[in-house]
Amino acid sequence: MDLLIKNCRIVDETKDMQGDIYIKDGKIAHYGENINVECNTIDGTGLLAMPSFIDMHAHFRDPGYTYKEDLYTGSKSALKGGYTFVNLMANTNPVCSNMDIVEYVLNKSKELDLIDIHQTVSITKDFDGKTLDHLDQIDNRVKFISDDGMGVQSNLTMYKAMLKAREKGLIIIAHEEDEEIVAIDTRLSENVMTLRDIYLSSLTGGRLHLAHVSTKESIEAIRRGKKEGIKISCEVTPHHVALYSNDYRVNPPIREKEDVEALIEGIMDGTVDAIATDHAPHSLDDKKRGAPGISGLETAFSICYTSLVRTNIISLNRLSQLMSATPGKLMGINKGKIKEGYDGDIVLVDLDKKLIVRGEEFVSKGKNTPFEGMEFYGKVMATFRKGELKYNGGIKVDNR
Repeated sequence: MDLLIKNCRIVDETKDMQGDIYIKDGKIAHYGENINVECNTIDGTGLLAMPSFIDMHAHFRDPGYTYKEDLYTGSKSALKGGYTFVNLMANTNPVCSNMDIVEYVLNKSKELDLIDIHQTVSITKDFDGKTLDHLDQIDNRVKFISDDGMGVQSNLTMYKAMLKAREKGLIIIAHEEDEEIVAIDTRLSENVMTLRDIYLSSLTGGRLHLAHVSTKESIEAIRRGKKEGIKISCEVTPHHVALYSNDYRVNPPIREKEDVEALIEGIMDGTVDAIATDHAPHSLDDKKRGAPGISGLETAFSICYTSLVRTNIISLNRLSQLMSATPGKLMGINKGKIKEGYDGDIVLVDLDKKLIVRGEEFVSKGKNTPFEGMEFYGKVMATFRKGELKYNGGIKVDNR
Protein backbone atom coordinates (compact mmCIF):
# COMPACT_ATOMS: atom_id res chain seq x y z
CA MET A 1 0.00 0.00 0.00
CA ASP A 2 1.60 3.26 -1.21
CA LEU A 3 0.61 6.54 0.40
CA LEU A 4 1.85 10.12 0.27
CA ILE A 5 0.92 12.59 3.01
CA LYS A 6 1.71 16.13 1.87
CA ASN A 7 2.29 19.45 3.63
CA CYS A 8 1.93 18.28 7.23
CA ARG A 9 3.77 19.06 10.42
CA ILE A 10 5.88 15.98 11.19
CA VAL A 11 6.65 15.22 14.83
CA ASP A 12 8.17 12.24 16.59
CA GLU A 13 10.51 11.96 19.57
CA THR A 14 13.39 13.72 17.79
CA LYS A 15 11.97 15.80 14.94
CA ASP A 16 9.54 18.67 14.41
CA MET A 17 9.37 19.82 10.80
CA GLN A 18 7.12 20.63 7.87
CA GLY A 19 7.07 18.21 5.00
CA ASP A 20 5.78 15.06 3.37
CA ILE A 21 5.78 11.37 4.29
CA TYR A 22 5.93 8.65 1.63
CA ILE A 23 4.93 5.13 2.61
CA LYS A 24 5.72 2.28 0.20
CA ASP A 25 4.84 -1.38 0.72
CA GLY A 26 3.71 -0.61 4.25
CA LYS A 27 7.02 1.00 5.32
CA ILE A 28 8.14 4.60 5.59
CA ALA A 29 10.24 5.00 2.45
CA HIS A 30 11.04 8.68 2.74
CA TYR A 31 10.10 11.86 4.53
CA GLY A 32 11.11 15.43 3.75
CA GLU A 33 10.15 18.33 1.54
CA ASN A 34 8.67 18.27 -1.95
CA ILE A 35 8.17 14.54 -2.34
CA ASN A 36 6.13 13.79 -5.44
CA VAL A 37 4.88 10.29 -6.22
CA GLU A 38 1.83 9.12 -8.16
CA CYS A 39 -0.14 7.24 -5.49
CA ASN A 40 -2.92 7.76 -2.94
CA THR A 41 -2.28 11.29 -1.67
CA ILE A 42 -3.55 13.19 1.32
CA ASP A 43 -3.24 16.92 1.82
CA GLY A 44 -2.06 17.26 5.41
CA THR A 45 -2.16 21.08 5.47
CA GLY A 46 -2.97 22.21 9.00
CA LEU A 47 -2.56 18.70 10.40
CA LEU A 48 0.05 17.08 12.61
CA ALA A 49 1.52 13.72 11.55
CA MET A 50 2.95 11.57 14.34
CA PRO A 51 3.88 7.91 14.68
CA SER A 52 0.67 6.14 15.67
CA PHE A 53 0.38 5.45 19.38
CA ILE A 54 1.40 2.23 21.11
CA ASP A 55 -0.39 1.13 24.27
CA MET A 56 1.59 -0.88 26.79
CA HIS A 57 -1.52 -1.78 28.78
CA ALA A 58 -5.09 -2.53 27.65
CA HIS A 59 -7.92 -4.96 28.26
CA PHE A 60 -10.04 -6.21 25.34
CA ARG A 61 -11.89 -8.83 27.49
CA ASP A 62 -11.61 -11.50 24.79
CA PRO A 63 -12.04 -14.41 25.46
CA GLY A 64 -14.64 -14.67 28.18
CA TYR A 65 -15.98 -11.17 28.86
CA THR A 66 -16.97 -10.05 25.39
CA TYR A 67 -20.10 -8.32 26.65
CA LYS A 68 -17.64 -5.69 27.98
CA GLU A 69 -15.38 -5.56 24.90
CA ASP A 70 -14.07 -7.86 22.17
CA LEU A 71 -11.15 -7.82 19.78
CA TYR A 72 -13.16 -6.09 17.06
CA THR A 73 -14.61 -3.26 19.17
CA GLY A 74 -11.35 -2.85 21.10
CA SER A 75 -9.37 -2.58 17.88
CA LYS A 76 -11.81 -0.06 16.39
CA SER A 77 -11.63 1.94 19.62
CA ALA A 78 -7.83 1.91 19.41
CA LEU A 79 -7.84 3.18 15.84
CA LYS A 80 -10.22 6.02 16.70
CA GLY A 81 -7.75 7.05 19.39
CA GLY A 82 -4.75 6.88 17.03
CA TYR A 83 -3.36 3.52 18.21
CA THR A 84 -2.19 0.74 15.89
CA PHE A 85 -0.52 -1.51 18.46
CA VAL A 86 -1.76 -2.58 21.89
CA ASN A 87 -0.50 -4.93 24.56
CA LEU A 88 -3.37 -6.90 26.09
CA MET A 89 -3.45 -8.12 29.67
CA ALA A 90 -4.05 -11.73 30.72
CA ASN A 91 -7.15 -11.36 32.91
CA THR A 92 -9.47 -12.98 30.38
CA ASN A 93 -11.68 -16.03 31.00
CA PRO A 94 -9.98 -18.42 30.94
CA VAL A 95 -6.90 -16.56 32.14
CA CYS A 96 -4.26 -16.34 29.42
CA SER A 97 -1.83 -18.85 30.89
CA ASN A 98 -1.03 -20.85 27.74
CA MET A 99 -0.19 -20.47 24.08
CA ASP A 100 -3.62 -21.69 22.96
CA ILE A 101 -5.18 -18.43 24.18
CA VAL A 102 -2.29 -16.39 22.79
CA GLU A 103 -2.83 -18.03 19.41
CA TYR A 104 -6.58 -17.44 19.60
CA VAL A 105 -6.05 -13.71 20.19
CA LEU A 106 -3.31 -13.32 17.58
CA ASN A 107 -5.18 -15.32 14.92
CA LYS A 108 -8.43 -13.42 15.50
CA SER A 109 -6.57 -10.13 15.35
CA LYS A 110 -4.88 -11.17 12.10
CA GLU A 111 -8.28 -12.04 10.59
CA LEU A 112 -9.69 -8.66 11.60
CA ASP A 113 -6.66 -6.92 10.09
CA LEU A 114 -7.24 -3.70 12.04
CA ILE A 115 -4.35 -3.24 14.49
CA ASP A 116 -1.35 -5.22 15.72
CA ILE A 117 -1.59 -6.92 19.09
CA HIS A 118 0.68 -8.49 21.69
CA GLN A 119 -0.97 -10.84 24.17
CA THR A 120 0.52 -10.94 27.66
CA VAL A 121 0.64 -14.25 29.54
CA SER A 122 -0.07 -14.47 33.27
CA ILE A 123 2.86 -14.65 35.69
CA THR A 124 1.14 -17.35 37.75
CA LYS A 125 -1.02 -20.05 36.19
CA ASP A 126 -4.68 -19.01 36.21
CA PHE A 127 -3.71 -16.22 38.64
CA ASP A 128 -3.29 -18.80 41.42
CA GLY A 129 -0.47 -16.74 42.93
CA LYS A 130 2.09 -19.56 43.06
CA THR A 131 2.40 -21.79 39.96
CA LEU A 132 5.01 -20.80 37.36
CA ASP A 133 5.45 -24.05 35.39
CA HIS A 134 3.38 -22.79 32.45
CA LEU A 135 6.04 -20.17 31.68
CA ASP A 136 8.31 -22.93 30.34
CA GLN A 137 5.79 -23.56 27.54
CA ILE A 138 5.53 -20.03 26.12
CA ASP A 139 7.43 -19.13 22.97
CA ASN A 140 9.11 -15.98 21.67
CA ARG A 141 5.81 -14.41 20.58
CA VAL A 142 5.35 -13.52 24.25
CA LYS A 143 7.46 -10.65 25.57
CA PHE A 144 5.56 -9.74 28.76
CA ILE A 145 4.07 -11.60 31.69
CA SER A 146 1.67 -10.02 34.18
CA ASP A 147 -0.97 -10.83 36.77
CA ASP A 148 -2.43 -7.38 36.20
CA GLY A 149 -5.65 -6.86 38.09
CA MET A 150 -4.37 -8.73 41.12
CA GLY A 151 -0.63 -8.57 41.63
CA VAL A 152 1.59 -11.35 42.94
CA GLN A 153 1.21 -11.46 46.72
CA SER A 154 3.89 -14.03 47.58
CA ASN A 155 7.43 -12.69 47.92
CA LEU A 156 8.86 -16.10 47.05
CA THR A 157 6.69 -16.47 43.95
CA MET A 158 7.68 -13.03 42.67
CA TYR A 159 11.34 -13.80 43.37
CA LYS A 160 11.11 -17.00 41.33
CA ALA A 161 9.15 -15.22 38.60
CA MET A 162 11.91 -12.61 38.30
CA LEU A 163 14.50 -15.37 37.87
CA LYS A 164 12.34 -17.05 35.24
CA ALA A 165 11.81 -13.74 33.43
CA ARG A 166 15.55 -13.16 33.31
CA GLU A 167 16.14 -16.70 32.03
CA LYS A 168 13.58 -16.38 29.24
CA GLY A 169 14.19 -12.72 28.36
CA LEU A 170 10.73 -11.61 29.50
CA ILE A 171 9.59 -8.35 31.07
CA ILE A 172 7.33 -8.54 34.12
CA ILE A 173 4.53 -5.97 34.12
CA ALA A 174 3.72 -5.57 37.80
CA HIS A 175 0.37 -4.58 39.26
CA GLU A 176 1.47 -3.23 42.63
CA GLU A 177 -1.23 -3.97 45.19
CA ASP A 178 -0.90 -5.65 48.58
CA GLU A 179 -4.29 -7.28 49.08
CA GLU A 180 -3.93 -7.45 52.87
CA ILE A 181 -3.30 -3.72 53.12
CA VAL A 182 -5.41 -2.27 50.31
CA ALA A 183 -8.68 -2.15 52.28
CA ILE A 184 -6.93 -0.10 54.97
CA ASP A 185 -4.66 2.12 52.86
CA THR A 186 -4.49 1.99 49.06
CA ARG A 187 -1.41 4.21 49.00
CA LEU A 188 0.54 1.99 51.37
CA SER A 189 -0.63 -1.03 49.40
CA GLU A 190 0.92 0.29 46.18
CA ASN A 191 4.07 1.64 47.78
CA VAL A 192 5.00 -1.51 49.71
CA MET A 193 4.71 -3.73 46.65
CA THR A 194 6.57 -1.23 44.46
CA LEU A 195 9.52 -1.20 46.86
CA ARG A 196 9.50 -5.00 47.07
CA ASP A 197 9.56 -5.52 43.34
CA ILE A 198 12.24 -2.91 42.66
CA TYR A 199 14.41 -4.67 45.23
CA LEU A 200 13.70 -8.10 43.69
CA SER A 201 14.55 -6.75 40.25
CA SER A 202 17.84 -5.43 41.62
CA LEU A 203 18.56 -8.75 43.32
CA THR A 204 17.72 -11.03 40.39
CA GLY A 205 18.42 -8.92 37.31
CA GLY A 206 14.87 -9.58 36.13
CA ARG A 207 13.32 -6.89 33.92
CA LEU A 208 10.49 -5.05 35.67
CA HIS A 209 7.90 -2.67 34.22
CA LEU A 210 5.66 -1.00 36.79
CA ALA A 211 2.09 -0.55 35.63
CA HIS A 212 -0.18 2.45 36.26
CA VAL A 213 2.07 4.15 38.84
CA SER A 214 -0.05 6.58 40.85
CA THR A 215 1.70 7.73 44.05
CA LYS A 216 4.45 10.24 44.72
CA GLU A 217 6.29 7.67 46.85
CA SER A 218 6.31 5.06 44.08
CA ILE A 219 7.64 7.55 41.52
CA GLU A 220 10.42 8.53 43.90
CA ALA A 221 11.31 4.87 44.49
CA ILE A 222 11.48 4.27 40.72
CA ARG A 223 13.65 7.37 40.29
CA ARG A 224 16.08 6.08 42.92
CA GLY A 225 16.10 2.61 41.41
CA LYS A 226 16.94 3.93 37.97
CA LYS A 227 19.79 6.02 39.36
CA GLU A 228 21.14 2.83 40.92
CA GLY A 229 21.08 1.13 37.53
CA ILE A 230 18.23 -1.28 38.22
CA LYS A 231 16.52 -2.60 35.06
CA ILE A 232 13.11 -1.03 35.58
CA SER A 233 10.67 1.01 33.55
CA CYS A 234 7.25 2.43 34.34
CA GLU A 235 4.04 3.83 32.91
CA VAL A 236 1.44 6.34 34.05
CA THR A 237 -2.11 6.72 32.76
CA PRO A 238 -3.87 9.81 31.36
CA HIS A 239 -6.43 9.73 34.15
CA HIS A 240 -3.79 9.68 36.90
CA VAL A 241 -2.06 12.65 35.26
CA ALA A 242 -5.14 14.76 34.47
CA LEU A 243 -7.36 14.14 37.52
CA TYR A 244 -7.03 14.36 41.29
CA SER A 245 -9.34 14.19 44.30
CA ASN A 246 -11.85 12.34 42.13
CA ASP A 247 -13.77 9.32 43.44
CA TYR A 248 -14.43 7.68 40.05
CA ARG A 249 -13.82 3.97 40.64
CA VAL A 250 -10.50 2.88 39.17
CA ASN A 251 -7.62 0.72 40.42
CA PRO A 252 -5.28 2.18 41.55
CA PRO A 253 -7.46 5.08 42.69
CA ILE A 254 -7.19 8.59 41.33
CA ARG A 255 -4.89 10.24 43.85
CA GLU A 256 -4.30 13.71 45.27
CA LYS A 257 -2.91 16.84 43.66
CA GLU A 258 0.54 16.28 45.16
CA ASP A 259 0.65 12.85 43.49
CA VAL A 260 -0.28 14.32 40.11
CA GLU A 261 2.50 16.88 40.55
CA ALA A 262 4.94 14.08 41.34
CA LEU A 263 3.88 12.07 38.27
CA ILE A 264 4.30 15.15 36.09
CA GLU A 265 7.74 15.76 37.58
CA GLY A 266 8.55 12.15 36.68
CA ILE A 267 7.37 12.77 33.13
CA MET A 268 9.52 15.89 32.91
CA ASP A 269 12.72 14.36 34.29
CA GLY A 270 12.51 11.04 32.41
CA THR A 271 11.57 8.82 35.34
CA VAL A 272 8.34 7.92 33.52
CA ASP A 273 8.92 5.87 30.38
CA ALA A 274 5.46 5.58 28.88
CA ILE A 275 1.88 6.75 29.02
CA ALA A 276 -0.45 3.74 28.88
CA THR A 277 -4.23 3.85 28.88
CA ASP A 278 -5.11 0.85 31.09
CA HIS A 279 -8.18 0.72 28.84
CA ALA A 280 -10.65 -1.19 31.01
CA PRO A 281 -14.15 -1.25 29.48
CA HIS A 282 -17.13 -2.37 31.55
CA SER A 283 -20.85 -2.69 31.05
CA LEU A 284 -23.08 -0.14 32.73
CA ASP A 285 -24.31 -2.78 35.17
CA ASP A 286 -20.75 -3.78 36.10
CA LYS A 287 -19.82 -0.16 36.78
CA LYS A 288 -22.89 0.24 38.96
CA ARG A 289 -21.69 -2.80 40.92
CA GLY A 290 -18.35 -1.08 41.49
CA ALA A 291 -16.11 -2.58 38.78
CA PRO A 292 -12.95 -0.44 38.58
CA GLY A 293 -11.83 0.88 35.23
CA ILE A 294 -11.89 3.53 32.52
CA SER A 295 -12.46 3.17 28.80
CA GLY A 296 -9.44 5.20 27.74
CA LEU A 297 -8.16 4.53 24.23
CA GLU A 298 -10.32 7.09 22.41
CA THR A 299 -9.47 10.02 24.67
CA ALA A 300 -5.83 9.40 25.71
CA PHE A 301 -4.01 11.64 23.24
CA SER A 302 -6.38 14.58 23.61
CA ILE A 303 -6.19 14.43 27.41
CA CYS A 304 -2.39 14.20 27.42
CA TYR A 305 -1.90 16.87 24.77
CA THR A 306 -4.20 19.30 26.57
CA SER A 307 -2.88 18.55 30.07
CA LEU A 308 0.82 18.34 29.29
CA VAL A 309 1.68 20.07 26.01
CA ARG A 310 -0.75 22.99 25.77
CA THR A 311 0.21 23.86 29.36
CA ASN A 312 3.90 23.95 28.30
CA ILE A 313 4.89 21.19 30.71
CA ILE A 314 6.44 19.02 27.99
CA SER A 315 6.98 19.22 24.24
CA LEU A 316 5.16 17.30 21.55
CA ASN A 317 8.43 15.44 21.01
CA ARG A 318 8.37 14.17 24.58
CA LEU A 319 4.70 13.22 24.30
CA SER A 320 5.47 11.24 21.15
CA GLN A 321 8.30 9.53 23.00
CA LEU A 322 5.95 8.57 25.85
CA MET A 323 3.10 7.38 23.63
CA SER A 324 5.01 5.85 20.71
CA ALA A 325 8.81 5.60 20.68
CA THR A 326 9.56 4.16 24.12
CA PRO A 327 6.60 1.74 24.15
CA GLY A 328 7.78 0.55 20.71
CA LYS A 329 11.30 0.08 22.05
CA LEU A 330 10.12 -1.80 25.14
CA MET A 331 8.02 -4.08 22.93
CA GLY A 332 10.82 -4.58 20.42
CA ILE A 333 8.67 -3.62 17.43
CA ASN A 334 9.37 -1.65 14.27
CA LYS A 335 6.95 1.13 15.16
CA GLY A 336 6.91 4.38 17.10
CA LYS A 337 9.12 6.65 14.98
CA ILE A 338 8.88 8.46 11.68
CA LYS A 339 11.99 6.90 10.25
CA GLU A 340 12.84 5.21 6.98
CA GLY A 341 12.27 1.46 7.26
CA TYR A 342 9.80 1.73 10.12
CA ASP A 343 6.21 0.58 9.67
CA GLY A 344 4.02 3.18 7.99
CA ASP A 345 1.84 3.61 11.08
CA ILE A 346 0.84 7.26 11.21
CA VAL A 347 -1.79 9.29 13.03
CA LEU A 348 -3.03 12.64 11.72
CA VAL A 349 -4.22 15.08 14.37
CA ASP A 350 -5.87 18.49 14.28
CA LEU A 351 -4.40 20.19 17.33
CA ASP A 352 -6.88 23.07 17.19
CA LYS A 353 -9.97 20.88 17.01
CA LYS A 354 -11.73 20.18 20.28
CA LEU A 355 -12.85 16.76 21.45
CA ILE A 356 -15.89 16.80 23.73
CA VAL A 357 -15.92 13.52 25.63
CA ARG A 358 -19.22 11.68 25.37
CA GLY A 359 -19.10 8.07 26.47
CA GLU A 360 -22.16 7.17 24.43
CA GLU A 361 -20.18 8.05 21.27
CA PHE A 362 -17.30 5.69 22.09
CA VAL A 363 -16.68 2.89 19.61
CA SER A 364 -15.72 0.76 22.60
CA LYS A 365 -18.48 -1.24 24.25
CA GLY A 366 -17.32 0.36 27.47
CA LYS A 367 -18.81 3.84 27.89
CA ASN A 368 -17.17 4.30 31.31
CA THR A 369 -15.22 7.55 31.61
CA PRO A 370 -14.65 10.16 34.33
CA PHE A 371 -14.12 12.75 31.59
CA GLU A 372 -17.76 12.87 30.48
CA GLY A 373 -18.62 16.28 29.02
CA MET A 374 -15.08 17.66 29.32
CA GLU A 375 -13.38 19.40 26.39
CA PHE A 376 -9.85 18.67 25.23
CA TYR A 377 -7.77 19.85 22.28
CA GLY A 378 -6.20 17.59 19.70
CA LYS A 379 -8.61 15.42 17.74
CA VAL A 380 -7.48 12.34 15.85
CA MET A 381 -8.49 12.82 12.20
CA ALA A 382 -7.03 9.65 10.67
CA THR A 383 -5.07 6.54 11.62
CA PHE A 384 -2.96 4.58 9.15
CA ARG A 385 -1.48 1.13 9.68
CA LYS A 386 1.26 0.16 7.24
CA GLY A 387 0.08 2.89 4.91
CA GLU A 388 -3.55 1.77 4.90
CA LEU A 389 -6.26 4.12 6.16
CA LYS A 390 -7.89 2.27 9.06
CA TYR A 391 -9.77 5.15 10.68
CA ASN A 392 -11.08 8.23 8.91
CA GLY A 393 -12.32 11.06 11.09
CA GLY A 394 -12.94 13.43 8.22
CA ILE A 395 -9.99 13.62 5.82
CA LYS A 396 -10.10 13.37 2.02
CA VAL A 397 -7.93 11.01 -0.03
CA ASP A 398 -6.90 12.00 -3.55
CA ASN A 399 -6.72 8.66 -5.37
CA ARG A 400 -3.99 9.54 -7.83
